[in-house]
Amino acid sequence: MASLPLHTTGAEVEKGTVHNTALGSASTGSAYASQEGGGAPFNLRNITPGGHPLDRSQPAFPVYHRRFGNPAPLGLCGFALTTFVLSLINVHARGVTVPNVVVGPALFYGGLAQLLAGMWEFATGNTFGATAFSSYGGFWLSYAFIVSPWTAIASSYADEAMFADGVAFFLFGWMIFTFIMFIASLRSSIALSGVFFFLTITFMLLGISELGVGNANAIGIAGGAFGLITAFNAWYVAAANLLTPDQSLFVLPVGDMSKKD
Repeated sequence: MASLPLHTTGAEVEKGTVHNTALGSASTGSAYASQEGGGAPFNLRNITPGGHPLDRSQPAFPVYHRRFGNPAPLGLCGFALTTFVLSLINVHARGVTVPNVVVGPALFYGGLAQLLAGMWEFATGNTFGATAFSSYGGFWLSYAFIVSPWTAIASSYADEAMFADGVAFFLFGWMIFTFIMFIASLRSSIALSGVFFFLTITFMLLGISELGVGNANAIGIAGGAFGLITAFNAWYVAAANLLTPDQSLFVLPVGDMSKKD
């Protein structure tokens, strides 16, 4: 019987080109090779690239696809807690007015954890969630650098009024971005849209307060109050994502506004 060479390549088998060592000839353009002596041809597709018979007696191993958990609750909780702490300071709760204590959660929970949630949203294919979490993670990281004493950003300004104006510009920029996210969320749910709606107002009031327009202190406190509403709203949406029908005894309504087929 004709034998296949021991080092027949996969390309040769796929093209149907093998060298019959017994006959010294090549069979080209067919998926079959003839046996010596005119025997029935054998199918080259049953031969491995190494020249061995293909064993189909065992089923293939199952293919497992990597699954990602839902990163939204992590991102929402990181945003909510950090916003909650800063908003309590903005309303002067217990007489606290210096925001340095928020640097820790702003760096690691509202910042790093939320940024990671945004990267995982990219992996799951959720562009909206990825943009929101990555951006607000960047917001908290940048805010922590601005208010941290060791960065000396505030002291680098000629006077406090100029620094306050710079912070106002920073907040107004985030107000514009948040309003865009609010428009983009109108097909999601009432609860999620509420987060961006109240956050837009929060940034606006805090920015006006930094400019010193009117009663700046009262406007800043109002901004802190809206920040607290935003934080509790974000926690609610996070809880709604965690309390799924297969894991919880009940679910939270969010006011679905998505398109219905």
